[in-house]
Amino acid sequence: MRSVFSLYRSSVGKKIVMAISGVFLFLWIVGHMLGNLKVFFGQEAFDHYAHGLKEFGDPFLLHGQFLWIVRFVMLAIIFLHMLSALAVYLQSKAARKTGYKKEEALTFTYASRTMRWGGVILLVYIVYHLLHFTVGSAHPKFVPGAAYANLVVGFQNWWVSGFYIVAMIALGLHLYHGLWSACQTLNFNNPRLRDLRRPAALLITLFIVLGFCSVPISVLAGIVTLP
Repeated sequence: MRSVFSLYRSSVGKKIVMAISGVFLFLWIVGHMLGNLKVFFGQEAFDHYAHGLKEFGDPFLLHGQFLWIVRFVMLAIIFLHMLSALAVYLQSKAARKTGYKKEEALTFTYASRTMRWGGVILLVYIVYHLLHFTVGSAHPKFVPGAAYANLVVGFQNWWVSGFYIVAMIALGLHLYHGLWSACQTLNFNNPRLRDLRRPAALLITLFIVLGFCSVPISVLAGIVTLP
């Protein structure tokens, strides 16, 4: 146990924790995005999917308990990810005698420079998203159990959809930098794959961002509507 804490105190240890937690978050994001795309199969398919998530684990878990367990676990992983990222940033800043900002433009891409404010936007969005589509307190016409209707009515508001799209763009910048950076941290440095890390990160990021954004855009365009 002492060796684990000793490793975490180092810059490498914090980066490993950040990378591993990022992998879990990435897998959850992909699953969430694929679930959202079920909205294009209609109200019955989407509501059935949402109901199935709430009933997952029955009879060992109560209605909706599995989802809340997953949410709390993911929030804990997000906190660990952010804590590690902040620690790495502060450690890197302290190590640069000339100042972090002066060297930043020379050593980091635009995506990496947006990791901090992008993370703040995502944190604010996650809180709002839970209040909007999960708890319903931020949704003026929220109906418990009516997942499809709540989604369509919610995204018919242009500023809600706009905020969602901005958050997904921030997520894309975060993912792009995080994916190839995690590969480097976890030592995926096979010479044959090294040059593919950035293009692969870009393609995966575009797939996820476009997948998420397609839902509010389709609602605003009248493609996804209430029956």
